[in-house]
Amino acid sequence: MSWLETATQGRVRKLTLNRAEKRNALSAGLCTELVEAIETADRNPEVRAILLVGNGPVFCAGMDLSEIGAVMEEEIHEAHERLFTAGARIATPLLAAVEGPALGGGTGLVANCHIVVASEGATFGLTEIRLGLWPFLVYRPLEDAVGECRALELALTGRVFSAQEAVELGLVHEISPHPEARATGLAQAIADASPLAVQNGMAFVREIKGTDWQAAARTARRVRGKVFESAEFREGIRAFLEKRAPK
Repeated sequence: MSWLETATQGRVRKLTLNRAEKRNALSAGLCTELVEAIETADRNPEVRAILLVGNGPVFCAGMDLSEIGAVMEEEIHEAHERLFTAGARIATPLLAAVEGPALGGGTGLVANCHIVVASEGATFGLTEIRLGLWPFLVYRPLEDAVGECRALELALTGRVFSAQEAVELGLVHEISPHPEARATGLAQAIADASPLAVQNGMAFVREIKGTDWQAAARTARRVRGKVFESAEFREGIRAFLEKRAPK
């Protein structure tokens, strides 16, 4: 049985963590499978959104501790580095539907996603400090999501926090009684939007990160001009004026 299930629903690629008996712990093998599936979907022009879910009652319990010492450290590091930078590298929107605990690396996966829907009972936490470890590779995406001061507090205390607090912190965007159905609907809506606008918008967000407002304005002018000149934008305007769905 594969550690990762892949399915395609229209223009949405669904990736399911499938190690329920191990609480979907992130083994080196699962990390490699997952990041390769994400990168493959990102390269496929027919895929307009990627949805990440977990099989079983736990979304992801973090690193597979049983592999420590059994797998080459360099292999684990490389797999984790690729996975926990995926959200900052890909042009295809990455969404997550979270039910149950998402701890340690599980919180890192969530922080890499661009839109997150969680169940009311979902929980999160950078629990590595309890093991005498620091969340080195997942720290930066979490800091981007919740801010420097809060990320440091979460890493230092290792405390587990609720879905409601995750919304308040900015890690989770929405709580739903049916997170997978809700996230699927959002993914399908994104997939129906102009791919040129989405891809250029995602590239714009990456490019302006850390720049001053003048550099951001220059980037906006350049990227917006490219979109303005596109056939997709002209079709969008025509569809709006004709009160119909764009093709």
